Amino acid sequence: MLAQQIIKDQLGAPMGVFIPIQSWNTLIVQYPDIAILETDLPQWEKDFIDKRLDIAQRYPERLKPIEMLFETL
Repeated sequence: MLAQQIIKDQLGAPMGVFIPIQSWNTLIVQYPDIAILETDLPQWEKDFIDKRLDIAQRYPERLKPIEMLFETL
């Protein structure tokens, strides 16, 4: 896959990614639904995300790096 370009704001924070069309076409073949963009999440998904974020904020000691999961698997 070709390299992407990270687009940054004035402060240098990442805000987007430019993907070459060849890479995009490869992604579309592998993941056909990737081009379907919903304008809004259903309320149940928003509620689920809010609940998970609340738990993460209240119990930060429960958060573990993803590498730990990979090691366990």
